[in-house]
Amino acid sequence: MVREHKNVYSVGQVNTYIKNLFAQDFLLERIAVKGEVSNCKYHTSGHLYFTLKDATGAIACVMFAGNRKGLAFRMKEGDNVVVSGSIQVYERDGKYQLYAKEITLDGAGALYVRFEQLKQELAEMGMFAPEYKQPIPPYIHRLGIVTAPTGAAIRDIQNIAHRRNPTVQLILYPALVQGEGAAASIVNGIRALEAIGVDAMIVGRGGGSIEDLWAFNEEIVARAVFDCSVPIISAVGHETDTTIIDYVADLRAPTPSAAAELAVWRREDAQDLVARKKQQMDERMDRIIKQAHRRADTLAMRLKYLSPENQLNTKRRYALDLEDRLTFHMQRALQAAKHRLQLLAQQMEAASPLKKLGEGYALVTDEGGKTVREFAQIETGKKLTLHMLEGDVITRVEEKQCRKDQLQE
Repeated sequence: MVREHKNVYSVGQVNTYIKNLFAQDFLLERIAVKGEVSNCKYHTSGHLYFTLKDATGAIACVMFAGNRKGLAFRMKEGDNVVVSGSIQVYERDGKYQLYAKEITLDGAGALYVRFEQLKQELAEMGMFAPEYKQPIPPYIHRLGIVTAPTGAAIRDIQNIAHRRNPTVQLILYPALVQGEGAAASIVNGIRALEAIGVDAMIVGRGGGSIEDLWAFNEEIVARAVFDCSVPIISAVGHETDTTIIDYVADLRAPTPSAAAELAVWRREDAQDLVARKKQQMDERMDRIIKQAHRRADTLAMRLKYLSPENQLNTKRRYALDLEDRLTFHMQRALQAAKHRLQLLAQQMEAASPLKKLGEGYALVTDEGGKTVREFAQIETGKKLTLHMLEGDVITRVEEKQCRKDQLQE
């Protein structure tokens, strides 16, 4: 006999009823669940499907494309995550699943996300820019150290510094480097050593997990390092450990020992440098002295040349030269004048009336004293004066005889 049921429901009605029960549960509307990711699939539509599991069970999860902004990393198999969202029933299949709105890495993974976010923010502010890096002074006298007073870091720094140069003064600020209050302690140490006036500073500690080193990833520590006027060397952990202050510091050392090597100068190196500098200075001074001697010789020659005595001697030699030249030209002019005078004297002598008179000729003048040059000037009966070399003869013209007419006849 088939027993009749008063109320019979369809599958859809049951699924809807259960969905409404889930919707009315405040806890399921806003819940955070942690577990390990498996079956992670990025759909072409942009939706993300995965399963969240632990040792006791598993739950199906989905993150719609519109909520992907709540995922700051690319999720993969095996990630330990915390998924925040709501648990609802999918009516068609009658299955419930977690609708994710935000996903963060759990534990160290979450710290890593915070590390990457802060690193990106500080980089965008320019705090990692190389133009803000200060050079480490090559020869420091006082080295500040911000680290724990006990531990391998401070011992390594002390040993290296003493071996390289025991004259360098080490000033330790005993800071908390792990746990609550560590970040503030590190900041106080940086500011205190800056106020003292050290030449350079090492900020660091030994290695550890990301949780152990987290104080050096805090923003307040990064800003204190960036704002410090003293050059800072970061020395956090071992070679594979990297913290935020490694990017902000003026110089990053892989270990505290390496930081001491970078900060403290070797006394032997300084002595070698002094010796090289002395040799360079000696060579330079030798060149300068030789150049000075050559210049002094040149100036002495110029001074000798430009001295009044030398100038006077030069003028004297010039005057004597002019005198010789003047004498030579005067003698030559006198000789030329004498020669010309002789020529003129000869010409005058040749044209002299006295010479003609000495040869038997006479100068004839009329009664008026005028020279008689032509035969026609002579008149019969007139007196003529014959000027001869030894005296004058006064005569009267008795008769004229024209020799020219005779010649013509």
